Order: sequence, then structure tokens, then C-alpha cells
Amino acid sequence: MERPVPQMPDEGRLTDNVVHFARALRKAGVKVGTAQVEDAVRALAAVGFSRREDFYHTLRAVLITRAEHLELYDRLFALFWRDPDYVARMIHMLSPSVKKDAPPAKKKAAERRAAESLTNQPEMPPRGPEREELEIDARFSLSEAETLRRMDFDQMSAAESAAAARMVRSLRLPLPPLASRRTRRAAHGPRVDARATLRTAFRRGGEVEQLVTAEPRTRYPDLVVLCDISGSMSSYARMMMQFLHALSVAPRSEARRQWGAVHAFTFGTRLTNITRALSRRDPDAALEAVAREAQDWHGGTRIGDALERFNKDWSRRVLTRGAVVMLISDGLERGDAAHLARQAERLALSCRQLIWLNPLLRYEGFAPEAAGIRALLPHVSGLYACHSLQSLDQLAALLARPPGRSAA
Repeated sequence: MERPVPQMPDEGRLTDNVVHFARALRKAGVKVGTAQVEDAVRALAAVGFSRREDFYHTLRAVLITRAEHLELYDRLFALFWRDPDYVARMIHMLSPSVKKDAPPAKKKAAERRAAESLTNQPEMPPRGPEREELEIDARFSLSEAETLRRMDFDQMSAAESAAAARMVRSLRLPLPPLASRRTRRAAHGPRVDARATLRTAFRRGGEVEQLVTAEPRTRYPDLVVLCDISGSMSSYARMMMQFLHALSVAPRSEARRQWGAVHAFTFGTRLTNITRALSRRDPDAALEAVAREAQDWHGGTRIGDALERFNKDWSRRVLTRGAVVMLISDGLERGDAAHLARQAERLALSCRQLIWLNPLLRYEGFAPEAAGIRALLPHVSGLYACHSLQSLDQLAALLARPPGRSAA
């Protein structure tokens, strides 16, 4: 005798809560379909509600299909299903502030996105009086996106930086593909494929009726990024980390169709390889891993020493397939300018292109007066600005052109 399947009780709002929880997952970036929600309701009816662990694992088994979404699911589950610690923090935030209050706990990876998915807007600090709030809303109601596009990254507030980070993750930097030595069949190709022609002739008793033609295959070059994280570059470096993470984890059908492999390094007083840290799917977890590995944030600038370390230890590993190197720095070198010039020349000879992104170009009266800038300029194939979303859009348009003379 078959055991009947338990049915959900008519009373209560568990089904509605599961639906709302699935909507919060979708808003946070997890793909959850209607069929999965129905399966989750049936699974909860079969498992029961005696233990919180069973409830947690049942929903996770049905709604989560990718490993990179597990951490986000944990945060959202704790927030949505009334985590006592989270409720206590919310009560503390709403209570009158006391000078001797303990500092708020540091947010874990994916907790910010989980909190934003439960509300209509991301978390923001308390605003001032009602009149001031109306003025701020009126200013952004004209064209918030256009205002953010022109605004300098270093002058953005916390909320504006979060909005700009979401926009910068959608940017693409196209580059013309490279011709490969390998070929593929083409009806009107410029080359004759001798092997394919002979194979076809053998099937016909050795008679060659038609020549098989081929054309060269194309591939996209690798991207190597050297990002300055010194004190003068910290705000720009954080925004570029968002962009590099989007390039590193994007599938080949999207952003990577215009790049090959993406290798990222940071430097201030030393060189750090952050490629593995950026490979994490969750952006919050990736940036947290980058912060742990790169210990020289807000420090000095030793561009020459960093380039020397890269040329000795990493050049032959990541520049063997005609890679494009992108140097993100203001060029304010504290070391020997002659040493920087030698290392920049060696790097330029090892790569296909050396592109320099300098936020100092935001000034109309910019002039290469610093010794580090004068040492780098002769060896770069292009000098571009990177201080705003608009400047990055212009960079994408310039890189899409065929390679020509130096834009410096």
C-alpha cells in the first residue's frame, strides 16, 4: 500500500513566504523558476517542519543549482527567516545612538546583496531632515545614470559608488581579434587545404575534382592588468576591481568573447597576483579575498620595482600569446625614474600592446611633468583616462578601432 503524499495545510502563510523568498533570490541574482518554487512547497510538505536544519536544506536542495550561489543563499535565508542575530542588529540600528555603543559588526561576503534583495533600495545611511531628502531626490530624478557617468569616482558617496559599481560591471572593452596559425574550411578561403584536398581525392580514386580552401582562424588576446593600489589610487582601484571581476567570471558567450584569459595583479610597494581571488563567482567574496591578499593598500608607489618583479616572475607565463597589458596608475613614482623606464621598455617589448589608464587625465591642464610619467610615456601604445564611467565608455570605443599609432 502506497503511502499518501502529505498536503500543505490550508491555513498559514508558509506557501506565500516561500514564494516571496524565491522572489528575493531572483532579485539577488539567483535564477529560480516557477517549477522550482512548486517543488519546494511539495518538498516542505513531505519533509515537515520539525527542525530548522531540515527546512534549510530542503529549500537549498530545490532552489539552488550552482555552487557560487550557496553563500548568498545562506545570508538571505538568515535574513528572511528571522535570524535572531539580525533582528537584534536591526533593533540596535533603530534605537537612539549612544556614544559608548560598540562598533557595528563587519559585513560578511554577500550579506549586502542579500539585504538589498529584501528591500526596494540598497542599504543607505540615515538621511537628514525631510526637506533635504526631497532636494536630493529632485536632483537625481532628472538623470541619475547620466550624472553618475560624468562623476569622478573619487568624489562619489557610498550610495553613488554602489550604483556606479553595478554599472561598471556591465562595461565591455572590445579588441580586434588576432589571426591564428590554425585554419578552418571556408568556401572562398585564400588558402588551399592540401590535406583535406588529398583526403577527398583518395575517396574518389585519386582524382582531384575541386580544391578545398581554408581561412585562418581568429582568437582573442589575453588581458593582463597591473593595477596601482597606492593611497592616491585607492578609489579608482576599487572601481576597476569590480570591472576586472566581471571580466574574469563572465562566460565566454558574453564578455570573454572579446578577451582570452584574464590575469590581474596589484602593486603598491610590492606585486601581488590576485587572479585566483577574482575567480570567485560572488563579487563580495572576490573583493574580500583581494583585500586579504593585497596587503599594501593605501601605501606608497614603487612602479619600477613592481614592473621588474613582473618581468622576472610572470612575463613568460602570461605574455606568451600576444597578450595586451593594461597599466592602471597615476604614474607618481617614488623610486628611480631611469629604472622605471628600463622596466617599462622591457614590458612593452614583451606584450602586444601596453595601454596606460591614468585618472590624472581628468584635469584639463594635465601635463607630463612628473618624472615617472615622463619615463612611462615613450613606451605605451595608448594613454587614456579612467576616472569616470564616461571615460571608460570612451576607452571601449577607442580599443575597438584597429591598432594604429600611439594615442599618447
